[in-house]
Amino acid sequence: MIDKTFDHPRTGDVKPTVPVDIPKMETAFSALGLSDALAFGVQEMGYVTPTPIQAQAIPVVLQGGDVIGSAQTGTGKTAAFALPIIQRLGTHGKLRCLILEPTRELALQVEEAFQKYAKFTDLRVTIVYGGVGYGKQEDDLRRGVDIIAATPGRLLDHLERGNCSLANVDILVLDEVDRMLDMGFLPDVRRIVQQCPKARQTLFFTATLPPELEQLAGWALRDPVKIEIGRVRSPAETVAHAFYPVVATQKFDLLQLLLEQTDFKSVLIFCRTRMGADRIAHRLEKSGHTVGVMHSDRNQRERIEALQGFKTGKYEVLVATDIAARGLDIAGVSHVINYDVPENAEDYVHRIGRTGRAQNTGDAFTLVTEEDVRDARSIERYMGVSVERKKIDGFPYIYSALFDEKALAETAAAAVKPASRLHRGARR
Repeated sequence: MIDKTFDHPRTGDVKPTVPVDIPKMETAFSALGLSDALAFGVQEMGYVTPTPIQAQAIPVVLQGGDVIGSAQTGTGKTAAFALPIIQRLGTHGKLRCLILEPTRELALQVEEAFQKYAKFTDLRVTIVYGGVGYGKQEDDLRRGVDIIAATPGRLLDHLERGNCSLANVDILVLDEVDRMLDMGFLPDVRRIVQQCPKARQTLFFTATLPPELEQLAGWALRDPVKIEIGRVRSPAETVAHAFYPVVATQKFDLLQLLLEQTDFKSVLIFCRTRMGADRIAHRLEKSGHTVGVMHSDRNQRERIEALQGFKTGKYEVLVATDIAARGLDIAGVSHVINYDVPENAEDYVHRIGRTGRAQNTGDAFTLVTEEDVRDARSIERYMGVSVERKKIDGFPYIYSALFDEKALAETAAAAVKPASRLHRGARR
């Protein structure tokens, strides 16, 4: 039984001594094949029942099989691969596991999860990402780690500098691969995969498998087991939705015109940030609208008041962050406006699903700026359809090559039905 103390490779913090007397575990997690130490650690964190993605993925990963997996955010996907990986690695040795993530935030999230799950082991975990200096990362790599969570560009920099080698990688995780495609990372990912041994286990997690990713999966994986946990990939037929391209400086002006030209009952407006939600709400109030605001910086009383006011009609507009995208069933929302395009394609479906409920029809429009083009394409790939681009006659658009007439006219034959109820005369 392990009984050691050792430093966190990134922060230098000392891990607590591992208990010598870990009891024999008979839990839902140990039934999946996890060791007593891991099952004990999971129990210490308060987890009792594996989520569906964990229940299906953990036994496959423990057996060394390749996996193509997808599941909604918040379903425990990271634990589904982290727990069996930790067990397969066993004790501290060479760099044997690499997890590639498209963003620094995701890499940090995964690294922190591995640190927690590896609490009762002597495995060393670190993170490699851009935007910061090389010194601390070089120190960690020189010191020796078992697991790296990394973004592709910075990892390639370290490989070219000779700071690490992937020659002993037994397990490669490509996480959020569709976002890597959207961010243009696939060439870098291929270069990294080529530096890993061919005899390895590869785990591939993605929301969708467009042709580019199918080719990558076919090249990188061997006879993978496919695991997909109930994803809602398209909005209800009762929702008409469209993209409204506009340059960033004209977003609020277009929002105002959409509200003026739409016969709405109640409008739910989504913003990415809390400050953005407050700013838009304030400007709408100055324009004469009754507005409620809902985000995580508002206290519970304020959030309840805003939601109740919206439901009862006291507020015709509710401006919110994604705190209102899931789990809220608000009857009678006639329109949803994405003032900011969601970063995750799945959130688009959840957001616009706040309208068109209970057999009612609803409309949703999304303001797409130059910076949002990749996220908009990611949404289309996720749903497997093209979303119609719309312009409003008479609006003084500032020219942008991204939004010229030819670009706006190019929609696929499989495009969703036109959002024909979005303008003047849309009577209910």
